[in-house]
Amino acid sequence: MPELTEASPSGLLQYAEVQWFYARQMQQLDLGKAESWAATFTEDAVFDVPTLPEPVTGRTGLVAAVRRARAQLAEAGERHRHVMGMVDVLERSDGALDVRSYTTVYASALGGASRVHRVCVCEDVLVRVDGALRVAHRRVTRDDLP
Repeated sequence: MPELTEASPSGLLQYAEVQWFYARQMQQLDLGKAESWAATFTEDAVFDVPTLPEPVTGRTGLVAAVRRARAQLAEAGERHRHVMGMVDVLERSDGALDVRSYTTVYASALGGASRVHRVCVCEDVLVRVDGALRVAHRRVTRDDLP
């Protein structure tokens, strides 16, 4: 991990934008809005998570993955909430952003108790498309897996 540097006004603005992006993105995922969530990724994005047998590439695959997950949650009678924190943002020389964060996934049984479902590290490459942040690559690792 690179050395720590002092925060600058422009860096703080960028950090706030990244935080806002993730707040909106995770809300879309947790609400099951597959198309609007997938639209936060580039057209050819790679989504690599240990809960899927292989990485998903592209928005069509992302939409399908969210719909499958929503159906599984409905069948299980659960709701998930993704909470991202400890967000670290590093800008590349080409303007892309390397973002590393911790994500806790809470599972709530409908009408029942909530629990921590997973604790993960999320590593993203964010790029600008028409001025808006988009995920070009996401790699998620779980703390409970070797």
